[in-house]
Amino acid sequence: MIDRACISINNRCNLCCSYCHFRAPGKLPHLAEADMDVHAVLDNITRHVDKYGITGFKLGFVGNGEPLLDFGALKDYISHIGAYLADGRICAYTITNGTLVTAEMLVFFREHGVSMGLSVDGLPEIHDKYRCGTHGRVMAAAELYREINGHYPSMNCTAGRDVLERADETIAFFEPFGSRVTFSRMIGEGGITQEEFRGFLGKAEKRLNVRRGGYDCTMYGGLCGAGISNIFYANGRVYLCGNCVDLPAVSDALAPLDSIAPAIPQFDRSRCFRELSGL
Repeated sequence: MIDRACISINNRCNLCCSYCHFRAPGKLPHLAEADMDVHAVLDNITRHVDKYGITGFKLGFVGNGEPLLDFGALKDYISHIGAYLADGRICAYTITNGTLVTAEMLVFFREHGVSMGLSVDGLPEIHDKYRCGTHGRVMAAAELYREINGHYPSMNCTAGRDVLERADETIAFFEPFGSRVTFSRMIGEGGITQEEFRGFLGKAEKRLNVRRGGYDCTMYGGLCGAGISNIFYANGRVYLCGNCVDLPAVSDALAPLDSIAPAIPQFDRSRCFRELSGL
């Protein structure tokens, strides 16, 4: 049963990170802005939650772009499901590159119980190499978050060849924050294999609170949930995941969630469906 979804509320970003797979030549033609009634999507999700008595439906306002570029719309979407957030039927989060964070945003997220994660690739020289020289601004956002919430935010780090070569230093960078860290495997140029990634995660989780997840995504160290537990909304359509936006959509965005049943073959879910399919 579908119990998690991501909604890409835009296809725009104020950065151009060199490893961003959404900006790869094969995906760019699929990222043109298109209308999507996010309120209707949210109503679809709440009907699904009500119908099946789901508690803790995971909902991410993340996707092809930087969500805080459209903070006004994001506020509206979060308020739209406020009752579900308040009683825990939906657990919402967003992930930001950290360059647009303000106190107003952080207070709003706190008041509505929405988690916010920061993308930071550990050591300044590695982060700045790939993420447009923004390390200082992101860490300033982390400090602002701590001032408002009393603790540091969760952090998301993309692990590629550079991180593996300085694994101990990268792990040591995150230790003082005491936050949960989600490592994602870099793909493409500078990327690493799943075996290398799992080896790094095994080392990191001895010293850090590392998120792996269940049937979610192998890029985070979990199992591939393609077609069974999670879906990705973008441009008015539903996709297997964010890495599959250049593949055919599996449904229209307004279809009931329990009608979304992609016909995909059985496969080893410790592997990425997209990579195994060769598409």
